Amino acid sequence: MIVESEPDLNSTIKYFLSVFETFSIVIFSIEYILRTINSVKERGGYNLSFFGVIDLFSILPFYLQSLMGFDGRFVRIFRLFRISRIIKLGRFSKSFKLLSDGINNVKTELYLTFSIAFVMLFFSASGIYFIEGDVQPEVFHSIRASFWWSVASLTGVGFEEIYPVTLGGKIFGSIIALIGIGVVAVPTGIVSASFVELINEHKKNKNGHKNNNTGS
Repeated sequence: MIVESEPDLNSTIKYFLSVFETFSIVIFSIEYILRTINSVKERGGYNLSFFGVIDLFSILPFYLQSLMGFDGRFVRIFRLFRISRIIKLGRFSKSFKLLSDGINNVKTELYLTFSIAFVMLFFSASGIYFIEGDVQPEVFHSIRASFWWSVASLTGVGFEEIYPVTLGGKIFGSIIALIGIGVVAVPTGIVSASFVELINEHKKNKNGHKNNNTGS
């Protein structure tokens, strides 16, 4: 996908990419069909599961464009779902499962922190709109338009094309930037702590299993 986005590809490379794409789709399609059949036999919910949806998104853009004749902007956007194939690499990864379990264990805390983050985004967007709106109406012409600046400031990214020019706006922006350090750090710390706890528990269980085998 990365290679084919280059504008100056020769016909040989394009042909190879097309063949490779078709070959991959055939493999993924066979896998999807077999898993669907197995799910029906065992009365499972594969097709509506996370990886079931990922598998479908991995093959659907190809059929929409090649077999059904869809073209234009819709298909180009929909083809972004091909990136979902990368997630299939984590199907058998213990690390991926550990991370997933770690996030699931602290989902309540994450909901709370993300709610606080949204409130801060709304507060900072409203504040900068009322402070800078009259001075820079082309940039901060509404609270909705100011949300872009809020996201950039709270996450600490910062974009040079949007910035306050008044003294009040600079002071307000400095405060928001300092608060943003905590807003971003809190969910990161929560997930990290949960992840480390799971890793330690996994190592403890693994060592206990080894000791039991040695004792036996």
